[in-house]
Amino acid sequence: MSISRRTTISLLAALPLAAHANPEKKDNPPMYGLIGKMRAQPGQREALIAILLEGTAAMPGCLSYVIAKDKLDADALWITEAWDSQASHKASLALPSVQAAIAKGRPLIAGFGERFETEPVGGQGLASPR
Repeated sequence: MSISRRTTISLLAALPLAAHANPEKKDNPPMYGLIGKMRAQPGQREALIAILLEGTAAMPGCLSYVIAKDKLDADALWITEAWDSQASHKASLALPSVQAAIAKGRPLIAGFGERFETEPVGGQGLASPR
């Protein structure tokens, strides 16, 4: 079996990503990630983004919390989270600032779309908790 030039180039291009990977240590829980789509009520995306940004500033164990506008849907946004553990994510839901953001933002949310749980291993822009 021969490997095509395109495959070889793709594999080589991925090497810098692998160099940033942080192998899981046996005594530490794996990092925890979520990627989810949220739909705002029509015309309310900017207001919802402001509430989410305000209510999620200080969350212990949060390594990354990114809110992004969907380029094809004027009412949708994507939230990408990385946590030092699933327990930290769960604990964040009880924080007063997060509870307040949920209560304030709930009326502006039309619904939810896709949701993916991930296990981040490292990379550019992601501070490693290890």
